[in-house]
Amino acid sequence: MKLVAPLDSFGRGDLAMAGGKGANLGELVRNGFPVPGGFVVTTHAYDVIAQGHGTRAYFEQVELPDELREAVAGAYAALGGGPVAVRSSATAEDLPGAAFAGQQDTYLNVVGEQAVLDAVRRCWGSLWTDRAVAYRARLGIDDSEVRIAVVVQSMVEADLAGVMFTANPVTGDRAQLVVDASSGLGEAVVSGLVTPDHYVISDAGTAFTPGRREVVIRGAADGGVTRETGSAAQERLPDAALGELVRLGKEVAAHFGRPQDIEWAYAGGRVHLLQARPMTALPPPPLGRLNPAQRRVASVLMEYLPERPYPIDMTTWIPYGPVGLMARVAAGFGIAGVFEGFLREEDGVVYQLVPQSPRPTRNLPAVPFSLLARARKFDPARWTEDPRFRAYLAGVRELAARDLAELPWAELVRMPRQALDLVGPVTGLRADYLPGTGLALLRLLVAVKLLGRGRLFGDLLHGARTRTTDANQALERLAELARRTGALDGGPRPAEFEEELRAFLAEYGHRETSSPILVTTPTWSDAPGTVIDLIKALTAGPPARKDGDDALDRLLRHPWLTAGGRARMRRRVEAARAGVAFREDSHFYFMMPQPILRRSLLEIGRRLRGQGLLDRPEDVFHLRLPELEAIRDVTATAGADRERLREAVRARAAKREELSGVRLIDPAAVFPVRETGDALVTGSPASGGVTTGPVKVIREPSEFAKLESGDVLVCPYTNPSWTPLFQLASAVVVDAGGAASHAAIVAREYGIPAVMGTGRATSVLADGQPVTVNGDTGRVTRAL
Repeated sequence: MKLVAPLDSFGRGDLAMAGGKGANLGELVRNGFPVPGGFVVTTHAYDVIAQGHGTRAYFEQVELPDELREAVAGAYAALGGGPVAVRSSATAEDLPGAAFAGQQDTYLNVVGEQAVLDAVRRCWGSLWTDRAVAYRARLGIDDSEVRIAVVVQSMVEADLAGVMFTANPVTGDRAQLVVDASSGLGEAVVSGLVTPDHYVISDAGTAFTPGRREVVIRGAADGGVTRETGSAAQERLPDAALGELVRLGKEVAAHFGRPQDIEWAYAGGRVHLLQARPMTALPPPPLGRLNPAQRRVASVLMEYLPERPYPIDMTTWIPYGPVGLMARVAAGFGIAGVFEGFLREEDGVVYQLVPQSPRPTRNLPAVPFSLLARARKFDPARWTEDPRFRAYLAGVRELAARDLAELPWAELVRMPRQALDLVGPVTGLRADYLPGTGLALLRLLVAVKLLGRGRLFGDLLHGARTRTTDANQALERLAELARRTGALDGGPRPAEFEEELRAFLAEYGHRETSSPILVTTPTWSDAPGTVIDLIKALTAGPPARKDGDDALDRLLRHPWLTAGGRARMRRRVEAARAGVAFREDSHFYFMMPQPILRRSLLEIGRRLRGQGLLDRPEDVFHLRLPELEAIRDVTATAGADRERLREAVRARAAKREELSGVRLIDPAAVFPVRETGDALVTGSPASGGVTTGPVKVIREPSEFAKLESGDVLVCPYTNPSWTPLFQLASAVVVDAGGAASHAAIVAREYGIPAVMGTGRATSVLADGQPVTVNGDTGRVTRAL
């Protein structure tokens, strides 16, 4: 347990002793990269001094034992006793998902033994600044688990210095390197004090943007640094030096196996590497040009994924829930690959959505015959009479009735898999009854087209009674009850309202708030505030839903129809509506296992927290189902297994935090920006009509109560939980989706204009902004 050791004593596996910066630099030195010589004051030295103390003031004043002073002095003398850079190197920094950039201190051009010792003390103390403590808390890193080393390196009095990224930090392009350079020490670039020269290097060449070099930082003769006024005319990085930087950057990235953020200096005709760490918050690599099928698939998935999946999602509800169901149904229809492998992970966390292209399966030639046979055999109007459906409901009720808190661990840890096993029969139901739905819709469409009434087709479907319309009507009744009793006026809610709300949640509480394909997002029962917000919004007035029966009456008055023709047309409309109801209701029932799964996972999380393996029950979402199933006895998990579990949660939580501002996919790749002319945004026309109103941006269910009657609803996605808002909105503008998406269908039902697939409406339009929405052309313009 050395107090001080040379840099080349360490490698990437020595994080606990040298900290992130020291371990990475030692790895570079060992592998022959041009790194200035230096030594590390190890975390063991910190432990000797710390002795349980955790304030900056303590470390800045503490007396160092003779053994440590002599070790530092000897290592400093071995470097030549000249100017050095003294850098903090915490055990939780310079890691994938936790860069800690700027959180701990660095001191440049430190001269003299006593000055070095003082700088080491200040580096230790910087572990306990308010900003560093808050940063660790945000990443869920326990203060007691963090220690700090200090790296001391020979100072490079740079002619030019800066930063190099071995991937483009803005676009995520791994085939580009980005170099920022300016005169003097690199601190001016790192601290953002200058506009540096900017190079973007790729196989196609180098793009150069000159900087302004407002400030130049240089080492002072007696230690410390000085700031001088710079000049844009100062020396630029020679081509040979740039080429050497690029070569080194590629080699460093290849060595560490991931894109790197590298600080460098150029002095005396040589390039020196001062620091290397994994790039953080790096966008996914550009996908290139997507084909129409990929864009269509991506538009659906973007609606389904308003937030990043957790590891537990990737091993439970995503492969077994609606997405897995769609993949299996599509395979039965002769199409494979549509909903498979579309999420890529890095460090155990989803970082990119990559839409796949559908491909035919070997059974495709036989599919039309199979579909026709199923369409004749399975009537969507009678699907709830299917024995498979009844068995499914019985299984759901039996599993939902179990008292999770009373289950022994062995039974509890099997509950998630049992909940997932319930889903299988629904796949068969969807595969068998969807052909009848498609045939009924096709027959009706052909019939109304032949009569020259094709524009009525969408309106004719609105008369379908579904569990979604049942839920919406129940919400409307709750809103009327709230108006009548003043239940939402701020005081205690009346017992009558509370009873009706409980009954509503018992029937509809399994509905998703934001995503149907994630188990980690809450349901209405988990987040009843979402339902209250919907009720508040609905107290504004009665719905303005279209009347499907009015469209049917207009169709039946067609002069070409005989009495028999009208009867046949009515049957076709009823069959098509039954198909629509099947599609909607099968999803409603299909979501029933999700809250059972979610509750069982959270109960597992509570047990793990009780044993000190997790800090919060929700931390279980950072684990994968096989990892949970591998825990045979929650009370006996100790030692290496315990630490491995906690480290997996910490690392994945940090990675997720790092990616919090990074999109899973660039909307412009899915919805290419078109020439807008005088339009603010454009998209796909999805529900006809033109209306004007003030914008209200609603990004998530917690903002439902913001919407007022007559607002233009602007949102990133929608799902059935959003449906009640459509009776208040004068129009809908959505980032994702197309004409067949949920928002488009509901907008047509309520007779309001809708523009889908804008890709950027929520970032371009602002609350209160008056706009005109044209649902016929897909344009949103400023209101005059």
